[in-house]
Amino acid sequence: MRTHSINPWDQRYGDAQYYYGTEPNDFLRDHVRVFPVGGEILSLGEGEGRNAVFLSKMGFKVSAVDGSQVGLNKMQVLAARHKVQVTPILADLQNYQIREMSWDGVISIWCHLPRDLRRLVHQSVVRGLRVGGVFLLEAYRPEQLEYKTGGPASVELLMTMSELRQELMGLEWTHCDEIIRDVHEGVGHFGKSAVVQMIGVKRESL
Repeated sequence: MRTHSINPWDQRYGDAQYYYGTEPNDFLRDHVRVFPVGGEILSLGEGEGRNAVFLSKMGFKVSAVDGSQVGLNKMQVLAARHKVQVTPILADLQNYQIREMSWDGVISIWCHLPRDLRRLVHQSVVRGLRVGGVFLLEAYRPEQLEYKTGGPASVELLMTMSELRQELMGLEWTHCDEIIRDVHEGVGHFGKSAVVQMIGVKRESL
């Protein structure tokens, strides 16, 4: 008899409430003007849609990829509530192909992947950006394991600035920081956190 494994993200997003809330990530909100006006933006590991809906409200054409159908369904509900449109893409990032030279912006907000997969995805991000396109990332650092206020429990999934610089070669960095800051996003992120924040621009075709 065939059994079907349950997607843990479907379970996490299964409640009526939004696990990480409905407001955009602070770092994204504060730096949204770095993206080309009205550009096409891809959100990696978007989840329930708070960041994609925010970007759409700001006038961008947004596509959101996530492996949870439950999360993407809630994103569409949130988008309808705000009278905007977001293109949902149901896919595991292990299998999703980022189209080359196709995006004016890519965002990665708390998109924590195994190191080898993350390296491949980030290389695809650089190829996927158009010249002048912008990549924006916020993620937890290994020091986050001391705080236990959100994020993965495995150091393998956490990131450092030096690793990201190597993985994303081809971008010119306009913002790089490793800081401790308060993060309050729904019930999923709830206090002092060790994060890395990066913004990079693709200046020329590769």
